[in-house]
Amino acid sequence: MKAKEAYKVPVVVVGSGLNALGVIRSLGRAGVPVTVLASDPEGSAMHTRYARRVACRSTVSDSVIEALVGLGHAFESRGVRPVLFLTQEDTVAAVSRWRDDLAPFYRMTLPTAIVLKQLMHKDGFRAVAEASGAPVPRTLRITDAEGIGSLVELQPPLIVKPSFRDPAYASTFQKAYRLDRIDEAQALVRQMLGVLPDVVAQEWIEGADSDIYFCLQYIRCDGEPAASFVGRKLRSWPPAVGGTASCTAAPDALQLSQTTTQFFREAGVVGLASMEYKRDARSGRFFMVEPTVGRTDYQEEVATLNGTNVPLAAYRTELGLPPCTAIEPARPCIWRDRIADRRAVAQTGKLNVESLTAGGRVVDALWRINDPMPALALLRRRIYARLWRTVTGSTVVGKHMKDPAGC
Repeated sequence: MKAKEAYKVPVVVVGSGLNALGVIRSLGRAGVPVTVLASDPEGSAMHTRYARRVACRSTVSDSVIEALVGLGHAFESRGVRPVLFLTQEDTVAAVSRWRDDLAPFYRMTLPTAIVLKQLMHKDGFRAVAEASGAPVPRTLRITDAEGIGSLVELQPPLIVKPSFRDPAYASTFQKAYRLDRIDEAQALVRQMLGVLPDVVAQEWIEGADSDIYFCLQYIRCDGEPAASFVGRKLRSWPPAVGGTASCTAAPDALQLSQTTTQFFREAGVVGLASMEYKRDARSGRFFMVEPTVGRTDYQEEVATLNGTNVPLAAYRTELGLPPCTAIEPARPCIWRDRIADRRAVAQTGKLNVESLTAGGRVVDALWRINDPMPALALLRRRIYARLWRTVTGSTVVGKHMKDPAGC
């Protein structure tokens, strides 16, 4: 199949946040036709010029399967079978359950259900990593009150977080907590168990947010990566325990590509996957922290901006084409979630992101002069929300007027 003909095959991206937006821009700018399927009409990915928009009730439950099947029938009537990209963990779980029903309509490569379930659970990942000899921080899984006492076996500071993503947990607690004392960790875990009886505690790896590295890959069925990119965070929001506020390429840690490939090959992972690492500031040793499997990562676009278009490599591999050649940019590129990054600066007092990577070109996660609507839509919603608060004195606003800071 010729490249020109292949690029007529569309892509369906499920999700509406910055993750989906980065994937859509990576593909759309390469000339790939994209449809975005999302439940939030105000999500940033629903405003990009690079995708056709389709709404659904939910992207994080089995109802997304109904929407995907309906969309698949529409494409089938035109004689095409799109490539499917997922951007949310709950969507991956739903698609995995119904993969046989979706296979006639979409090109997609996923690990087996067993591999997905194991690696999407933090304690399951720990077991796989330890069995393979991969370096991971000491971790305890706690599922009942009796297990709280075992926290004394760990050396604080500790990171406490849920074993898997859960809506009830997310509505009550933060993504993760860093605690300096065992008694603090025990009290917090006791509260968490009232909402989600499956929690993990890890020993803290000494280092700053800029010591967090990641490797983004698309892995062929033969276990070899069609594309691999190593990057590092510059700042997180919230600091120490949050998601990526800004990140860039990490040419000083290219060995992580081979480490990641070896781990995923032994674990049986294929398709889109990534691994997060943290470098111990005392020893310089890299520890595996958390994998992402079956979907793109939040900071996926930083690879494209630095010359390695992982989504395009995945697309071409699904169509049986050779992967595109990585192009090293003249200057390293910094991907920045402006709102999250400014909040991190305000709280930590650290230097501006521009000064953390000498000569780096900063690219905003939302604002692009050739694709302005995602940023303008956010600005409009923030203005409406502020006017609403000024006029009514209420912080409770309508569904489409909520301040979406941080996306």
